[in-house]
Amino acid sequence: MSVHLAELPEGTPIEIWFQDEARIGQKNGVVRLWARRGSRPRQPADQRYENAYLFGAICPARGTGAALALPQADTEAMQLHLNEISRHVAKGAHAVLLMDRAGWHTTANLDMPNNITPIFLPSRSPELNPVENIWQYMRANWLSNRVFETYDAIVDTACEAWQKLVAQPHTITSIGMRDWAHVGQSQ
Repeated sequence: MSVHLAELPEGTPIEIWFQDEARIGQKNGVVRLWARRGSRPRQPADQRYENAYLFGAICPARGTGAALALPQADTEAMQLHLNEISRHVAKGAHAVLLMDRAGWHTTANLDMPNNITPIFLPSRSPELNPVENIWQYMRANWLSNRVFETYDAIVDTACEAWQKLVAQPHTITSIGMRDWAHVGQSQ
């Protein structure tokens, strides 16, 4: 049973979190790369279809995040991710979790942790979720132009990329901060 914001004790710190999932796999993207003028650098491309889902959430104000690499995107995976986010919310704080309206986000079968209140973004508005920009950054820097030999290699690379991201709190804040979401919050 989740707690509503109005029921929180006065003075409870509120954290703004954003959540999304990304498919990472063998059918991967190709991005620009530096090369000597006139040369035609080769970029790897894979025609296989193995993939994993990286469930990620960020708290831009704290420059932190929580993620899990999972084999599918469904209600069970979302429950695992909510539990992971809950563990990363600051002690004594309450998280407002903004996310899209994927079926596994809106199902009544989720057991929302007591320190999280979900808020659903309007349909067809990915531009409101800065985690979409986090995925772009991770793909551009660590996930594209790769060939993954196995499912485990996909998961390992996704986890390594997320660890590199959370080791750069300033990057999470820079990419993820949205003034409209933090109006009235002290920084």
